Amino acid sequence: MADPILATRNLSKTYFGRVNTPVLHDISIKVARGNFTALIGPSGSGKSTLLNCLGLLDPPTSGEIEIDGQAIQTQNVNELAAFRNRNIGFIFQFHYLLPEFSALENVLLPAWISGGKPSADARREALRIMERIGMAGFRDKAIYELSGGQQQRIAIARALVTRPKLIFADEPTGNLDRESGDAVLDIMAELNRESDITLVMVTHDREVALRADHIFELVDGHICKSINLAKTGKDAATEALEDRSCSFEE
Repeated sequence: MADPILATRNLSKTYFGRVNTPVLHDISIKVARGNFTALIGPSGSGKSTLLNCLGLLDPPTSGEIEIDGQAIQTQNVNELAAFRNRNIGFIFQFHYLLPEFSALENVLLPAWISGGKPSADARREALRIMERIGMAGFRDKAIYELSGGQQQRIAIARALVTRPKLIFADEPTGNLDRESGDAVLDIMAELNRESDITLVMVTHDREVALRADHIFELVDGHICKSINLAKTGKDAATEALEDRSCSFEE
């Protein structure tokens, strides 16, 4: 693969407690720059845990993560937070917007975190993104005045405002009806195609996964399938996902 922006080598994750719980086992993947990559699998397969490790929210127990050519070594909490804020955006199933802030103020939160009061450039960028996703007219609205689909659009704008290299999305349409969910997915796909931002999305929905450039299927914490849709085509990818056998494909 030419120019991967994200790579893991033998990444594993175990949660330790009264009973140790292994969740991820020797995950070695590469994500191409600018691609839309889907992580799919049954409930409990480790999708969200893998996303949290890739997004540097949860440290792996062992293995390596490399982002944009930089090996992510053990760093203190502040260093990791600064790296995430510069390079990574997150979109979750629950949008985690602040109800006491307006829509625009919520979009500008990453800029506040990184450097205090947002600059005029940051404000212009926030308004540009809100215009792009059809939310500029709601800039001064309180969050509770927006529909679920509109709130998720604001969450997308917030993830994009610092122009990150990577966007990680965990079931971003899970709480939306089909029409609103499709509209949000269309926006995310358009933004992915129009920019250099790489999108990695967890989903349980195979139809959503088939929109991606590449699909990794997880089963019991292992990579079960690796499907490049440009090579296989949608019909072959659909057939591969319906096949319950498990094999790693390059």
